[in-house]
Amino acid sequence: MEEIYANIEYDNHVDSKPSQNQTGPRSSERRFHGAVVLCLGLLSVFLLAGLIGLCVYHRDSVRDSSAELSTVKANLMKRLQNSENKLSSVTEERDRLNASLSNTTKELDRFQSLSKQKKTCPTGWRMFSCTCYLLSTKSETWGKGREDCKGRGADLVVINSYEEQEFLTKVINQDTWIGLNDKENEGTWKWTDGTPLTLSYWFTRQPDNGAGDPRWGEEDCAHIQASTKTGGNWNDLRCDDSLKWICERFA
Repeated sequence: MEEIYANIEYDNHVDSKPSQNQTGPRSSERRFHGAVVLCLGLLSVFLLAGLIGLCVYHRDSVRDSSAELSTVKANLMKRLQNSENKLSSVTEERDRLNASLSNTTKELDRFQSLSKQKKTCPTGWRMFSCTCYLLSTKSETWGKGREDCKGRGADLVVINSYEEQEFLTKVINQDTWIGLNDKENEGTWKWTDGTPLTLSYWFTRQPDNGAGDPRWGEEDCAHIQASTKTGGNWNDLRCDDSLKWICERFA
């Protein structure tokens, strides 16, 4: 019995060793599997976080792109509207220029037509550069002379060029009124058509408004002095003095 018991006890001892050897590897394997699962779990969490971050970034990028596109679109629409407005203004200006050109062309055609017609002056009038001139045969004040010209459909002469000044100097043989005065404002000479004096042929030290001598009074009207040089033969004189005059009208 003792021998049998000893064998049994020996067998139990022998059997217990393999059990311990088998338990060690399995435990290590379980730990390894747990570590792998943990790593996979962490990796999954990181991947999920990355995906969420990418989605958020993509959403923000899309939002920013949409805002930028909206701004670009608004700027383009504004520029387009400005371009349309400028085009409209250019079109209106073109139409005005075309209308002006048309009117100018018509006026030019009218002048060309008139120029082709034979121009004549009434009897007793002299023509120079398409204008008729009449030298009076009597003497009157400056105002009376102008009234006479107006009654003939004309006015006292307005001298616009040296050629006209030269022509009139040759025509007259006595001192003669012209359509120039400073009645409204002393020293501001104007022609009878309202235009200011820009081209003048005054005699030396004229006009002088009588040089302050009361004998001559206010010298507010201009005349051409006969027998003096063309480039300087105007003089101012009292308007109630009596001189001849020159009327002017278009042919």
